[in-house]
Amino acid sequence: MLLRYFYDRRLAHASYLVGCQATGEAIVVDPGRDVDVYLDAARAEGMRIVAAVETHIHADFLSGSRELSERVGAHLYLSDEGDEAWKYTFAPKYPHTLLKDGDTFSIGRLRFTVMHTPGHTPEHISLLLTDTAASDVPMGIFTGDFVFVGSVGRPDLLEKAAGISGTAEAGARQMFRSLQRFKELPDFLQVWPAHGAGSACGKGLGAVPSSTVGYEKLTNPGLQFEDEEAFVRWLLADQPEPPRYFAMMKRLNKEDRAVLHSLPQPTSVSLSALKAALEAGAVVVDTRPTQDFGAGHIPGTLNIPLDEGFTTWAGWFLPYDRDIYLIVSPAMVTDAVRALISIGLDRVVGYAAPTVIQEWEAAGHPLEQYPTVFPQEVVQQVLNGEVTVIDVRSAAEVHMTGHLPNAQHIMLGYLPERVQDIPQDKPILLYCRSGNRSAIAAAVLQALGVKNVQNLAGGILYWNRLGLPLRRDGMQVESLQTSGR
Repeated sequence: MLLRYFYDRRLAHASYLVGCQATGEAIVVDPGRDVDVYLDAARAEGMRIVAAVETHIHADFLSGSRELSERVGAHLYLSDEGDEAWKYTFAPKYPHTLLKDGDTFSIGRLRFTVMHTPGHTPEHISLLLTDTAASDVPMGIFTGDFVFVGSVGRPDLLEKAAGISGTAEAGARQMFRSLQRFKELPDFLQVWPAHGAGSACGKGLGAVPSSTVGYEKLTNPGLQFEDEEAFVRWLLADQPEPPRYFAMMKRLNKEDRAVLHSLPQPTSVSLSALKAALEAGAVVVDTRPTQDFGAGHIPGTLNIPLDEGFTTWAGWFLPYDRDIYLIVSPAMVTDAVRALISIGLDRVVGYAAPTVIQEWEAAGHPLEQYPTVFPQEVVQQVLNGEVTVIDVRSAAEVHMTGHLPNAQHIMLGYLPERVQDIPQDKPILLYCRSGNRSAIAAAVLQALGVKNVQNLAGGILYWNRLGLPLRRDGMQVESLQTSGR
């Protein structure tokens, strides 16, 4: 048997190529949209991909099952659990098999057994894998977004991201029952989840790529509860804010959509073409590091650095119905396009190298900037209320660590819809944990026409390191340093 692990660090998404070496047939579990990585790996191993399987209708990335079916004729294995709202309506267009609890299917000598594990979503399934050439006993389980290393799937995405009210608590109770069934599995089974640390599909996910059922029984917080009410309270508390694009992914992964047969190839554009596109309403994303953007950028452009957070923040801020242009190094264009198409942002039509910034200025057009200030420079202004302080961290972070005095909390992703709630009669001081998200926040506000912004260098970590005061619910608290956090 062959088992290959693939990890998209920007989405914290894990997928798997599982092959039978006796027959040369392989299947991909929870594939991402850029399927070249699986096809290349299969080719290198002398395998041919004959199938793809999905554990559920994903919310955080576009599945590549349809791409694999159109590229190599892969047979699709899809859940048939859940009610009518959770069926794969695109399935009739492709060779497929619908799966229910207890069903089995084989790829060569590999047997997959379906477990219905609702909670994260109603149709969610997990897949026990048995290498029948070696044993009749399963060796592991693909858990999708059901059980992670160190956590379990969140049940509130349908309510928070897809707008389906009343589903969070029901999902949490389903998750509790599914986990009781998981606890009955043999301790030796390997656990292969679909996400790792940083994913918004759960809280507190571990960075280790795999685990075992036995280890998760011992250490996973979600598996320590015997009381259902206590579990529901724990599971629904302090979940991260779901990115705005999650609702779009749910729909596109369920319904018909465009299938990419190759990566889009944006063209290099001149300064004049970029300026015209910006004036015509296109979105221009400057992918340079935040410190470079803050020192000088083209007015109206949005800064999303091409780092591990690029895909997530693109999903928060970029529209699906407008052309997108990038300011990016030519060597990184393909990387950026791959990241964007992974969540369905296909309208990347052009790019310009970062030298366009100097060209813009040389042509007589002013650049825009925002200052980065240090805590010791602004502490008195903060304490005296001379600046409008905006905390752009998650609600869970604010709850856990407190906040700067007089701070207003607006999580970064919600800034565009909350901009009218920000007083503009004073300088606006933005901060986060370390200064990176608040730098993006400064760019977002400037692009929305709010110009008098400042970014707090080092964020609350540096503020705390200097022993400066924090508040929680309006009360002063000891610094994170002295409290041991």
